[in-house]
Amino acid sequence: MAALVGLAVGPVYVAAQSPPVGARLTYTKVLKGSVPEYEKVVVNADGSGEYDGHALGALPNPQPFHLTESTVQKFFRLAAVLHDFRGVNLESRKRVANLGLKTFEYESDGQDYRCQFNYSTNRVAGQLTNLFESVATVERHIMALHYAMRYDPLGLPHELTLIQIDLDNKSLVDPQLMNGALEKIANDPSVLHFAQLRARHILRQIQSKN
Repeated sequence: MAALVGLAVGPVYVAAQSPPVGARLTYTKVLKGSVPEYEKVVVNADGSGEYDGHALGALPNPQPFHLTESTVQKFFRLAAVLHDFRGVNLESRKRVANLGLKTFEYESDGQDYRCQFNYSTNRVAGQLTNLFESVATVERHIMALHYAMRYDPLGLPHELTLIQIDLDNKSLVDPQLMNGALEKIANDPSVLHFAQLRARHILRQIQSKN
């Protein structure tokens, strides 16, 4: 039996256990004119998942990843506070600009619950949104590093600087997902020396927090 653990979220305290085998959470965001216009993050109970970000009308290009157990538990605990999105209305009554249509979805054992919102004042919804978007940011960095290595090596220092800023701001969830790309940069003699040094520094910073 999975050990129970507690999660404090504002005034709410939830005793949560590991998510059911096969459970899945999905987050999508659609905002025309943004980059990317469509984003999707899937998190499975076993830690596997995928990220996809592209322009509306473009073909999907999902990229797999694997999150740590602690991060997966954070996702499912927050979803549990929101009753796994069953009968939940997260849309704020405030008049705000179009911030993108966001969808939370929970799937498990034949159950499928979802809710949509543009802007929400619900604290837990905000935490869950930030968690999904933090994973998306890591995946965008990985894609940008691979692109720069192949097509724009002179752009590597700029992308690495952006990663450093996000790390310093604690904006990245499971940043070790970037290790493969960073190690390739750090060990590639054809890459700018400055980029190699910055990649090594970032790697050390990530590893020191694991």
